[in-house]
Amino acid sequence: MLIIGLTGGIGSGKTAASDFFADAGIQVVDADIVAREVVEPGEPAWQAIKHRYGQSALLEDDTLNRAWLRQKVFSDPAERQWLEGETHPRIRESLIRQLSEASSPYAILVSPLLFESGQSELVSRTLVVDVPVETQVERACARDANAEDQIRRIIAAQIPREERLSKATEVVDNSGSPDDLYKQLQALHEKYLTLSQA
Repeated sequence: MLIIGLTGGIGSGKTAASDFFADAGIQVVDADIVAREVVEPGEPAWQAIKHRYGQSALLEDDTLNRAWLRQKVFSDPAERQWLEGETHPRIRESLIRQLSEASSPYAILVSPLLFESGQSELVSRTLVVDVPVETQVERACARDANAEDQIRRIIAAQIPREERLSKATEVVDNSGSPDDLYKQLQALHEKYLTLSQA
């Protein structure tokens, strides 16, 4: 099975790209969705987080207090490492299972931390959705109503843009219009269909 790893920094347009492939009938497995599933109330990673941080890490409905947790782990590298140690192996297991069940000609693994998490080992090729850093900041602030300094901290915690680009098999430039992006993705979709039949 041909598996394409789709990645890009925060605010780069990974969702627009993955939606394009999903609309074309391609199975998309999203690491962010899986990451949310492994920390749902009662799951082993959720229990570990509750045990470590207590009620502060939870909202009234027992789901994770993501804003509190994000603040905690992005300001302390040791805490971030602990959290990743609890969640990443469980995420990886679920990704492998879902990708192996895909029935489309090829599959897409969407992961903001494709290279950082080692999930790139699960894919045959990597596709980076790229925009300049200032565009990332602008779009992410507008979309999530996050403070600029928090967006910049998230960008700093991700692999540097140049390094991400150097590891890519393919790159699409998403600094133009949605139509520009879709034209690039359509060409890649056709290429991937051909490669999946090889």
